[in-house]
Amino acid sequence: MNVKKLTGLIVVALVVFFIVTNPSGASGAVNGLGNWLYGVGTNVTSFLSSLAP
Repeated sequence: MNVKKLTGLIVVALVVFFIVTNPSGASGAVNGLGNWLYGVGTNVTSFLSSLAP
């Protein structure tokens, strides 16, 4: 088993453990990530719109 595959399995196991032991914290983290991605998308769209005449 190579290191890359082992690292991936460990990360997946930790994410599952976090979701099972603290579901409200996990949902808050996903919500925060979604809000951050929405903000990045909005800012990029605004920037690109400002470049157009």
